[in-house]
Amino acid sequence: MARIFLPLEAKPGIIRITGEKARYLATVLRTRPGDDLEILDGKGHAYAAKVASLSKKEIVAEVKGMAAHDTESPLSLALLQGLLKGEKMEIVIQKATELGVGEIVPAITERSQVRETRKTSRWEKVAEDAARQCGRTTIPRIHKPLPFPDIFFGPALPFFHESKGLLFWEEGGLPLKAVRKRLGEDCRNLVLAVGPEGGFTREEVALAESRGFLTASLGSRILRAETAAITAIALMQFLLGDIG
Repeated sequence: MARIFLPLEAKPGIIRITGEKARYLATVLRTRPGDDLEILDGKGHAYAAKVASLSKKEIVAEVKGMAAHDTESPLSLALLQGLLKGEKMEIVIQKATELGVGEIVPAITERSQVRETRKTSRWEKVAEDAARQCGRTTIPRIHKPLPFPDIFFGPALPFFHESKGLLFWEEGGLPLKAVRKRLGEDCRNLVLAVGPEGGFTREEVALAESRGFLTASLGSRILRAETAAITAIALMQFLLGDIG
């Protein structure tokens, strides 16, 4: 079934889809009149619709009503990711979205090789495409890059102060079995911190620990930054979320 994200009022009716989303449905997915369509509003709601007519510029669809759709994890996850260079950041955002992360905060750390970027809009598009592909009803919020210390002391991230925190460090930390016991099986809000190429410095680890973060290990092998992020998310979804 074809699926798109589109702001939508919670009531049946005729809607017109134009622009890039119409072109995507018509030319990429080859949608035809009579096809079923699932519309996601990005806020957790899904709607069942049927295509009435279409062209490359406009698709007319009839919204039938709400659709049963439950793909969001009971574990509310945020990823604090040390800013990565090249396409690595896009890979992490794509895979984090597929794995159920709700908030992504790029962090400018001491070892970040990229100090500033204008790719936030691009990252938002990557997250939307990944959410649509995997059938999520919400799109992760992508924050603008922030200096690492500001994330802990600034007022801009209220979810950050309401969640338990876990920092992954290649130089040490608790094994995940111990981490799970420390977090508790009823943990439902969690921030995962993963460093950039080169990892976090000892000073950054100490700062995170002073703000209540646990430091954890992903094993004896040193993983690439993007591998560490994807692995950490998948493991925490397995231990506390909806994988497995």
